[in-house]
Amino acid sequence: MAQESLTIEDLFCQVGGCRRCSLGETRRCLVFGKGSPGAGVMLVGEAPGEKEDETGEPFIGRAGKVLDSVLAEAGFQRQDIFITSVVKCRPPKNRFPKKEEVAACLPILQRQIELIKPRIIVCLGNLATRSLFDEQAKITEVRGKWFNKGGIKIMPTFHPAAVFHDRNKLEAINEDFHQVKEVLGNIKNESYQF
Repeated sequence: MAQESLTIEDLFCQVGGCRRCSLGETRRCLVFGKGSPGAGVMLVGEAPGEKEDETGEPFIGRAGKVLDSVLAEAGFQRQDIFITSVVKCRPPKNRFPKKEEVAACLPILQRQIELIKPRIIVCLGNLATRSLFDEQAKITEVRGKWFNKGGIKIMPTFHPAAVFHDRNKLEAINEDFHQVKEVLGNIKNESYQF
């Protein structure tokens, strides 16, 4: 199949049996991502948790419930965006992904970005921010600020799970998603001007 005609569904089929790292041996489901293949907004998290590993669906556990409330608050619907993670398989006991696991999955994520062509990427937490934007970034310093990489606007924000340790972060995440909604609206308006 020619690379030019590759779709996001084709990519999923190609990587479904991935064994690029040891996580492929312990996972139940590869959590590729879900949403609109032509989404203007792409959300990138860290790695699947237990619920995601059971179902293959991204962000459906406790952090997913927080994310759903944030999306609804900002006026987004899941089907209109694309949600994925840097690492596509659950690390055992939800530990933080190792460098080699991130390195194994990053080409898949980069290919997803090429195929979906989002106008905006929201990096949910440190791992996504460091993987897609700046290896030295600290989420507490870059959160809520806009960056541009390869023509894509990038907004780092806290991971929804951060709310479990600090409820005040929910307000910050909500603010960031309202900015995303506003900027997306501006981009769409610019696209229709002649």
